[in-house]
Amino acid sequence: MNHPENNDDYKGLTVNSGVAQPPVVNPYVRRLRRKPMPTVSEFVEGILKGDVTMLSRAVTLVESINPEHYAMAQEVIEKCLPYSGNSRRVGITGVPGAGKSTSIDVFGLHLLKRGGKLAVLAIDPSSERTKGSILGDKTRMEKLSTHPGAFIRPSPSAGSLGGVARKTRETVVLCEAAGYDNIFIETVGVGQSETAVHSMVDFFLLIQIAGAGDELQGIKRGIMEMADGIVINKADGDNIHAARLAQAQYRSALHLFPPTASGWKPEVLTYSGYFELGITEVWDMIDRYFDFVKANGYFEERRLLQARYWMQETIGEQLRSHFYCNPEVVSMLADREAAVLANRQSSFTAARDVLNLYFSRFH
Repeated sequence: MNHPENNDDYKGLTVNSGVAQPPVVNPYVRRLRRKPMPTVSEFVEGILKGDVTMLSRAVTLVESINPEHYAMAQEVIEKCLPYSGNSRRVGITGVPGAGKSTSIDVFGLHLLKRGGKLAVLAIDPSSERTKGSILGDKTRMEKLSTHPGAFIRPSPSAGSLGGVARKTRETVVLCEAAGYDNIFIETVGVGQSETAVHSMVDFFLLIQIAGAGDELQGIKRGIMEMADGIVINKADGDNIHAARLAQAQYRSALHLFPPTASGWKPEVLTYSGYFELGITEVWDMIDRYFDFVKANGYFEERRLLQARYWMQETIGEQLRSHFYCNPEVVSMLADREAAVLANRQSSFTAARDVLNLYFSRFH
């Protein structure tokens, strides 16, 4: 390019180098050093003391996809396991907009007034396209998020649902070891995550709203069969009549379902999370449930069944990881995928070929 300042007609012109720009970072601020990773014994000691910072770092370790972190996290969980199991685990689900976070805020404060500590594990919706997550549950739990007896940990749900659920269950162990005697697990809404959460809680609470519409009936059937209690939110003002009508409809629907394994008959209650009406009645129902299942032995039986379930889930996850991380499998998989996409081979024979290769190496 021709620059005027280089032309002979402008010999008198000079180009200044400009003013030196200040550094982006304040030079007078000391450079912060990242804290070194605690040892396994330091993690365990901090968790057992109820150190929230150490608990948070341990949960981050559990959620990490780094193989070294995974091995360390499993060791921490193993050492915390003898101190876990002493909490009441409550799963909370409902249609989007049912007021789950507001309800947890109110339920949590009600529990904390009775004493003890509460951990809220919220599986946060993630974008399937960007894998980004808002992690905004804390902003909707205004009172609970500032309470010293509460620990709120949102986790992004992107990636394998089984992986997220396993990490959530491992986080439950850490929270229990840290002295949290009440655990709430909030799901993303209505979907597959309910089944995973149901397999790690003692009581499954379904939050509904009046007039949700017939479009949800198919989904609600499966979720309602898992629910130990159904509560209808926003029963206030002009909506009280609609809420009571919905309550009667749900009670009638429950009579059509087969008896629960626990022998407990799910109850249907109305309340208002926003106006804090009927909260005591909801929690009295949950207390009655725990008294009932502990008296007939179902509480311990369910915990044992859940432990077996998660052992089997972990085996499946490890096998899947081992399969897809095998270099020969990865190479052959790419070749067979290309053949399937080019319509040279069927999906079934391609899968058979890849599996035969894998089994031949590890027979």
